[in-house]
Amino acid sequence: MSLQQYLKSRVFFGQVAIALTILAVLGVAFMYWLTYATNHGEVIVVPNLSKMRVDQASDKLESLNLDYVLLDTIDYNPSFPRNSVVEQDPIAGAEVKVGRKVYIKLNANGFVNVAVPDLVQHTYRQAIPTLKAVGLMEGSITYVPNMGKDMVLEMSVAGKPVKAGDKVLKSTKIDLVLGDGKVGYDPNEIDSLKVQTKP
Repeated sequence: MSLQQYLKSRVFFGQVAIALTILAVLGVAFMYWLTYATNHGEVIVVPNLSKMRVDQASDKLESLNLDYVLLDTIDYNPSFPRNSVVEQDPIAGAEVKVGRKVYIKLNANGFVNVAVPDLVQHTYRQAIPTLKAVGLMEGSITYVPNMGKDMVLEMSVAGKPVKAGDKVLKSTKIDLVLGDGKVGYDPNEIDSLKVQTKP
């Protein structure tokens, strides 16, 4: 039988049909396997882990076939329990696939100590950004007679004097004594010369 006759024979067309059938079956089987392997259409809603301890968050995610990665501990936030979840990615309510990793950040164990910056002989306008830059807060502002208007003359915390380099907890309020730009300043008479206090 010649090649031309074979290509026109029933045997050839039968083999082609068998080959196409096998390819179709393999294609369908592959699609089913791919759907299973990638969990096509199966999603999990990410839970809200906010304020959970690591062990609680881990148990919650494990029950949903999710995993977690601890990224970092961020500065202490008093609105959250110590060592609890403060941030998560993906956020709560997001839909993800099985096995997805949820990245979390924890609240620090408490405020850390920071050094009081040198604000004396600096202006109020310079002092406040400097305080905020190191994580401290503006406390009460008291004016006393002094020719240096809005010049920082003293610093204190809860009535106790502090100086540059002293360690205080982050977020501590630093009270400032400023000059009012009018007369000379005698530190021995500060209590009697205080003329205005800003809470």
